[in-house]
Amino acid sequence: MKFRNQILATLGLLGVTEANLGSVNAIKHAAQQNPVAQRPPNFLFIMSDDQDLLLDSLSYTPLTMKHMRDKGTTFSNHFVTTALCCPSRVSLWTGRLAHNTNVTDVHPPWGGYPKFVQGGFDKNFLPVWLQQAGYDTYYTGKLMNAHSVETYASPHVSGFNGSDFLLDPYTYDYMNATYQRNHDAPVSYLGRHTTEVLTEKAMGFLDDALAGERPFFLAVSPIAPHSNMNGTYGAGSGPLWMDEPIPEDRHRHLFPDAKVPRTANFNPKNLDPRPSFQEDTEVEYNDHYYRQRLRALQGVDELVDTLITRLEQSDKLDNTYIIYTSDNGFHIGQHRLPPGKTCGFDEDIRVPFFIRGPGIPEGVVEDSVSTHIDLAPTFYELAGIPLRDDFDGAPMRIRGNGVESLHEHVTVEYWGQAMLEGGLSNLGKPTVPNNTYKVVRILSEEYNLYYSVWCNNEHELYDLTSDPHQINNLYVTAQAGNSQETQIIGYSLSKLVPRLDALLLVLKSCKGTSCIEPWSVLHPDGSVHSLRDALNEKYDSFYNAQSKVAFDRCEYAYIIDAEGPQEALAYRNGYSLDAWV
Repeated sequence: MKFRNQILATLGLLGVTEANLGSVNAIKHAAQQNPVAQRPPNFLFIMSDDQDLLLDSLSYTPLTMKHMRDKGTTFSNHFVTTALCCPSRVSLWTGRLAHNTNVTDVHPPWGGYPKFVQGGFDKNFLPVWLQQAGYDTYYTGKLMNAHSVETYASPHVSGFNGSDFLLDPYTYDYMNATYQRNHDAPVSYLGRHTTEVLTEKAMGFLDDALAGERPFFLAVSPIAPHSNMNGTYGAGSGPLWMDEPIPEDRHRHLFPDAKVPRTANFNPKNLDPRPSFQEDTEVEYNDHYYRQRLRALQGVDELVDTLITRLEQSDKLDNTYIIYTSDNGFHIGQHRLPPGKTCGFDEDIRVPFFIRGPGIPEGVVEDSVSTHIDLAPTFYELAGIPLRDDFDGAPMRIRGNGVESLHEHVTVEYWGQAMLEGGLSNLGKPTVPNNTYKVVRILSEEYNLYYSVWCNNEHELYDLTSDPHQINNLYVTAQAGNSQETQIIGYSLSKLVPRLDALLLVLKSCKGTSCIEPWSVLHPDGSVHSLRDALNEKYDSFYNAQSKVAFDRCEYAYIIDAEGPQEALAYRNGYSLDAWV
């Protein structure tokens, strides 16, 4: 993986401007900027729910692999920035980190559709912008949590020519889904599998899009392989159980011998600070839960095949970008944890990502770092629309040439409770009352690091080059006084940790360009573009003088006075330490 040093010059070439354009000008601009296509491209965006990358789910989806991996490019280092569906989805659709949306939970007051509306994002997110640029836009499946039978008209979602949304409390009820089309009343599909219903709706919208004259954006969002959740909760009716997914009948018998991969971090015996060792019955249940996820994914695999086959029968395939991903990852038994997400570990934040379409190399694996924050800018660039200046991300290195990866870092953040999933868990009894933390993941050809600070001010540091399963917390070693002995890429922990902490200090409250180029905040003279650059010994005093990332208290949302220090010092060459401070 290679990273361009002249990031500012690169961004200048991309033309970062406001994108509130009229449709005629946007389409004209798109034709000029996208020489592969004679007209603005179409988009088919498919997003599964809670699908893992690291637990090998993709090995069980051969149709998706045939259409997406073999015919397109796989991004092997694609991350989400919040390992929870609603915050992750809002960040994807707005191009903003969760601390810049403050949609940090799945339900009010800190998250869900009402919080999305409260922030004004229902009138200011990707489908609205694409409509303004001349696109027909369609959506079916899950939009976000707390978009419910009670809130769907308060107000209706903007930005779509056609929509058919899953609604809470029945979103995850596999055999009793409720959908709501356009401005119509909700309709229950009791007794029918939700993926079967979704496939019919998605095909209808695809036919509408193909029949139209304008470029289209169609998003399809099945719930599999998310846990099944009984839709009868609410209004004091009792607990909401999150048990294993329900596959379609024809898939119930598949993969009888499949088990959760027995990686080094699966139910390890020597993790004293982690949850207790899982007994055989718990491990057996985890394997059963894993098989049910794989079975539920078969309907999604067939959905992908059905949609792409229909596109292949049209005359628009060659001018259509197809994207497949998930809203977050998932763990089952790793670090002795029960099924779930919400952690900063790679199982929860690394997700599948494939793209195919005009100019996209086929059968290629791209290892540059990318995140869901980069998706809206990427859609803009592919459509030939000038970038907005409020994006926290940058266009991905899609076509395998030209601009190299603009960042080696990933910002991960989380607020609030974490829940167990599985047949014995209960949403009303979170296993962790407050799971608030900040993470910076940083990857290059020579290093692969994870650094986190929790709201109780505990820290974690992992070198994933030597410890890919994140078992050996090097921060404990550093605090024990062995930081000079332990080295990463030839540098002691006492030298490395202050750099990582300063980078996280910038990222945890960044906006716009500072999220893309955080080193430029610390080094405005442009002398530092990477961790490797920052490790120059002449900066030792500068980084040691920085305020340290810390929380004043644990909160359920981005509340500034709980977030600790907010501003980093900027290095001024030739000035004394007093001038920095």
